[in-house]
Amino acid sequence: MFEAQSDGAVRAGGPRVVALTEQGAAAAQVPLQVSAQGTRAVGPGGVEGILRRQAMRESAARTYARSLPIVPVRARGLTIEGADGRRYLDCLSGAGTLALGHNHPVVLEAVRGVLDSGAPLHVLDLATPVKDAFTTELFACLPPALAADARIQFCGPAGTDAVEAALKLVRTATGRSGLLAFTGAYHGMTAGALGASGGAPDVRVTRLPFPQDLRCPFGVGGPEGARLGARWTESLLDDPKGGVPSPAAMIVEPVQGEGGVFPAPDAWLRRMREITEARGIPLIADEVQTGVGRTGAFWGVDHAGVVPDVMVLSKAIGGSLPLAVIVYRSGLDVWAPGAHAGTFRGNQLAMAAGAATLAYVRKNRLAERAATLGERMLTALRGLASAHSCIGDVRGRGLMIGIELVDPDTGAPAQALAAAVRQECLNRGLIVELGGRNACVVRLLPPLTLTDDQAAAVLDRLSDAIPAAVSHPPR
Repeated sequence: MFEAQSDGAVRAGGPRVVALTEQGAAAAQVPLQVSAQGTRAVGPGGVEGILRRQAMRESAARTYARSLPIVPVRARGLTIEGADGRRYLDCLSGAGTLALGHNHPVVLEAVRGVLDSGAPLHVLDLATPVKDAFTTELFACLPPALAADARIQFCGPAGTDAVEAALKLVRTATGRSGLLAFTGAYHGMTAGALGASGGAPDVRVTRLPFPQDLRCPFGVGGPEGARLGARWTESLLDDPKGGVPSPAAMIVEPVQGEGGVFPAPDAWLRRMREITEARGIPLIADEVQTGVGRTGAFWGVDHAGVVPDVMVLSKAIGGSLPLAVIVYRSGLDVWAPGAHAGTFRGNQLAMAAGAATLAYVRKNRLAERAATLGERMLTALRGLASAHSCIGDVRGRGLMIGIELVDPDTGAPAQALAAAVRQECLNRGLIVELGGRNACVVRLLPPLTLTDDQAAAVLDRLSDAIPAAVSHPPR
């Protein structure tokens, strides 16, 4: 259905073979066949033995391993190769961590440079040339109005710790404890971050409606639904009997990722900035998944021209290695030394990889590339939706794309069908994940280095997987 170029996919009905690197003929220079020796090296019992031992030893909380029973041994760009020799197109990208895909040369060169230099790998929060270079590059990429008056806090290595730091920061600076967050939000798995997320089991925040069209809480969708949501927010904050005291902050994702790939309308996000600014409420932008070009702008807030008071950054800023920071207005920098710390906040390899990634995305205009290619993919997927009534909605921004699957008769979320589509994709060598309410949204997060041919191959496999899943209904 979707035409590919010379390194794209073979047409429906046959096996698919795609290019394995980001640029043309270089693919042939990357040996990805697993030798007999390499296969034996995976351990007793081969691939099945590894998977069996994982199931026996690892926590029941493991997630991706349940739906993706593969054992990666090599990777480059978009492609992963398993220990069994099978190749996969990776549209999960470490949940959006791999802006440049797997093992990009500039990332590997940056890491090798630190290793070969003899520089310390662990320095707590001491100053180093590597940290200075990372911070300088990051500030060059920030919205100018924030960069001109910003402070940075290096946190523990996960995005959820940066969310915790942001919440602690605004509560210290304002002397207030309440928080405004949104339905469908996802901010991490530690206690404070989870409490601000849509699935919080113990609600301690004020939950506000996030705009969406398919299931608008006001039943209208579009700009009017977003306007009503903003009006509700304003009314709640200004009502002396509304039960919402002045909060420490509002936290928002420019695109809700785990919530189902819902882009915040630009006008609505600007209105949220106006509402919070007028009332002295700090605005926190959670850019953990939307940052570094993912949505077609360097930061998700750039689409609306919004400058938040705090930005939470992780995933892609570490160039595939663990790194998390918050960047915020200097006026909020009132906490005492040691008020937030973390043993691994001085990860030199991640800072080197992150600086290289930020610079590569900026210099090669990969955000603009993501906008162009993402719009092309969204258009193709909407065409696919017109042929399949089980696709309730196609939405996204840049290379952050979601396809919501529904029951054609009732419009209800089709969780089992979505899981079947994911499996059919995997059968065809395409890695995708699910998100959204009831896990009914098939999510695409390919690297920003995705080529036209690779995009065609991804769409081709997905277009085959959906009717295959429909024709074999899940039980």
